[in-house]
Amino acid sequence: MNKAIAILVAMVSFSCQSKTEKPIRADNVNETKKSVNNMENREIAIFAGGCFWCTEAFFTDLKGVDEVVSGYTGGESKNPTYREVGSGYSDHAEAIKITFNPDEIAYEDLLEVFFATHDPTTLNRQGADVGTQYRSEVFYTSEAQQKAAENFINLLDSQNIFDKKIVTKVSEASTFYPAEDYHQDYYALNKNQPYCRAVITPKLEKLKKNYKSKMKQ
Repeated sequence: MNKAIAILVAMVSFSCQSKTEKPIRADNVNETKKSVNNMENREIAIFAGGCFWCTEAFFTDLKGVDEVVSGYTGGESKNPTYREVGSGYSDHAEAIKITFNPDEIAYEDLLEVFFATHDPTTLNRQGADVGTQYRSEVFYTSEAQQKAAENFINLLDSQNIFDKKIVTKVSEASTFYPAEDYHQDYYALNKNQPYCRAVITPKLEKLKKNYKSKMKQ
């Protein structure tokens, strides 16, 4: 695990370009939990780690992952738009909501990929993206997830996997608002876009190489 993380950490840096705004939908994490409970043995993981174009792409093809939704969470304002979140005044973070089957992939595996594919040591920043909306944060949906995240961070810090101390926050999940439609499945629908080719594709290829056993066929 630690070797894989060290390899990926060395090659990850993020930056995002502007996106055109479109209408938004709203969703509540508690309502989502209810719908997921209708499915056999599913859980939700919510991570914020910079631009959600990037983070979404890294989890979509993992075994046991049913769905990845890009959105906003962690702030006070209701039904935020991308423009509002981008201003930094909403206090929401760009985040992803992952619906997964714990019988096929453990929450700890998702944490491993999360910490391997962004820089958790920079406060409110990922590469050229600066602001609280790009902060590193784990939003837990159960006490078990809270303990797992805190223990994982302590493990990484104790083994000096990163050059600096991890600043990732661990917070209880609140309302999650799916982002505008054009943000969803962005990489899958825009692989030839310059940003995707230059930034996401190379790192996704590295991820698939280092985590081959965890990827869907």
